[in-house]
Amino acid sequence: MSTTSRPPRLTLGHTTKAVRDLDAMVAFYTEVLGFEVTNRGTAGDDAELVFISQDPGAHHQIVFVTGLDVPDNQFVLADHLAFRAESVEDLRAIRANLEAAGVDDIIPVTHGNAWSLYFTDPEGNGLECFVDTPWHVAQPFLEPMDLDADDLEAATLAQVDGQPEFQPFDAWRSVFAARLEGA
Repeated sequence: MSTTSRPPRLTLGHTTKAVRDLDAMVAFYTEVLGFEVTNRGTAGDDAELVFISQDPGAHHQIVFVTGLDVPDNQFVLADHLAFRAESVEDLRAIRANLEAAGVDDIIPVTHGNAWSLYFTDPEGNGLECFVDTPWHVAQPFLEPMDLDADDLEAATLAQVDGQPEFQPFDAWRSVFAARLEGA
């Protein structure tokens, strides 16, 4: 398949998840992760939908739907939704909320270009909350991370310095932006 012109640029708008226990899922995403319900209603005879968001510019980032077959979940590091957080302090707060909610499958890692927490929701769906680091390294890159390290940035730099494609993330972004523009 080929195109004659550059395809339009797309950004991810939202995701829709079939769920088994709608109330448990809504409680987890609102009470533990801080989402807000923007609407709730029915479609047809069997489906109930709940729309949630944390973005004032997006009516919904996630839609939960009942009344559908729910697929089996896969390995959390490969089958997950990912949410960007603003700071390492936010990741620590998310971890504390998860622990207070009894979530015990939290996996803290660095990808070199991000600090990440992987975990599952009440139905076993994989989730990631992450913060970008100042660097880029070739992917995949995955190493354990001590989120409580006194100097997480220095600890991560020691892990990634010398890795393939190691460079400031801003330099990588500039090159990738030019590539997207066809330069």
